[in-house]
Amino acid sequence: MKNIAKTASQIFTGAAAYCTLFAGKVMALSVRDGVEAAKTDDMPSELIGPSGVFTTVTNTILYIVGALAVIMLIVGGLKYALSAGDAKKVTDAKNTILYALIGLVIAILAYAIVNFVLNIVTK
Repeated sequence: MKNIAKTASQIFTGAAAYCTLFAGKVMALSVRDGVEAAKTDDMPSELIGPSGVFTTVTNTILYIVGALAVIMLIVGGLKYALSAGDAKKVTDAKNTILYALIGLVIAILAYAIVNFVLNIVTK
């Protein structure tokens, strides 16, 4: 009796797994068809890759972050030059320069990591 229940349970589990996989495949096809139907002519055809939306957006954001870090580096240098020997102003200027350099290094590393991962994913 236990063997019959075990076999019936395995058959039921296998049938349920098959139905789940089949339903997933059907839903994936319908989602893909829906995406294709909603796409206009000027929309990019791929999300990742050299001309993909994800690559363009992340690179743009990282360029903006890098530019802001360089601007803050310049602001810190100006603050340092205009501190006139005041210890608090010199400390603030050094902190601005330090944090701008840290931000610039993080932006460069993030750019390299994102592009490395995207190159691996697209291949």
